[in-house]
Order: sequence, then C-alpha cells, then structure tokens
Amino acid sequence: MNYSELAKAFGAFFALVNPFIVLPIFLSLTDGFSVSQQRMLAVKVALFAAMMCVIVLFAGQQIIGFFGISIDEFRVAGGAVLAGIAWSMLHGGAMASHHGSASEQEQLNDVSGLAFYPITFPMIVGPGTIATLIIYSGHTQNMEGMFSLVGIVGAIIVLLFAVLFFAAQIGKMMSQTLRMITTRLMGMILLAIAVDMTITGLTTLLPGLAGGV
Repeated sequence: MNYSELAKAFGAFFALVNPFIVLPIFLSLTDGFSVSQQRMLAVKVALFAAMMCVIVLFAGQQIIGFFGISIDEFRVAGGAVLAGIAWSMLHGGAMASHHGSASEQEQLNDVSGLAFYPITFPMIVGPGTIATLIIYSGHTQNMEGMFSLVGIVGAIIVLLFAVLFFAAQIGKMMSQTLRMITTRLMGMILLAIAVDMTITGLTTLLPGLAGGV
C-alpha cells in the first residue's frame, strides 16, 4: 500500500472508530457507573476491539472467499454500508446496524454485558468497520503493507482506549456543539471514502464503466 492508500485507510478507520463520537454513547450507556467501572470497561472494550480487528484483518479474505465473494464485490457492498453510516452521521443520527438499536442499548446495564455487545460490536467493530478492514487488507501486497495497516488500526484503538479510560473527564470538556461538528466532519470524510470504494469496485467488476468514469 502506498502513502495515499494508507491515508485513506486511516481516514476511514478514524471516521468509523472515532473515539469522540463513541464517547457520548459510552457515557450514556455507563450512566450511573463509577469511574473505576468505566475504566474497567474501557480496558475490556479495547481488548475485544483489538482481537476482532486482528481476526478480520488476517482471516477476512478467507471468510468472504468461502462464500464465493470477491474483494471487488465486497468493496461495492462495503462502500454502500459506509455511505449509509456516513449519511446518517451527516444528519446527526446513528445507524442501528453500527451503533445498536435503542432497545439493544437499553437492555444491557452491566460491565460484562456492555464490553462486547453493543459497544465493541456493533458500535466500534460493526459492519462498516469489518467491511473496511477486509477491503484494505485486500489492497496489501506484502507483509510490510499488512503491518502498516495493523499499525494504523492499533494506533486508533490505543487512542480509543485513552479517550474511554478518561471518559468522565473528557466528557465534561466536550460541548454538544463540538460533538456535532466532529460527527458531521467525519461523516463527510467517510462518505467521500465510500464513493471511492464503490467506484473502484464497480469499474473492476464492470470494465465497460471505466471509459466513462
């Protein structure tokens, strides 16, 4: 992967796993928890997210191949999923497929339950994140590229952990306006990346389109 692809990968992952977008949801779900409970949850979430990302990065290609799906077909589908999430972010909403439905979030009120579902899955490592991981891992031509991708994902998970670990303190400093601006900015970036994914996939699957794009 070249610098341009790595920059796109970072932008996509950061938009999907933006700690400052996850933060208000995390605070809402842990309302009434002590600071120590929130921090214990942050540790578990970071570990679960890291494990899921590593599994998808190294086994995702084989999984979709088992179902007879090519990387380009998955790229088009992934672009559609990302576009839906981005469109929702631009309008200040959240997709149930990525953040969990309201009823799913409300029925879980203990640390053990929240750690994996719905915070890690589908809020952090949801369909959009999984699709992005598989698509960009498909771009890598060698282990050096894969390790670069792992480094990007690892850096974002470390940042996510730091934000969630200090959620109580950071939450007091972030205004609602700042949260809204961040959400919409990340939505625009994610939508642009989704369009690029979709066009790339379609022009590969349908070569006749390449002349008109």
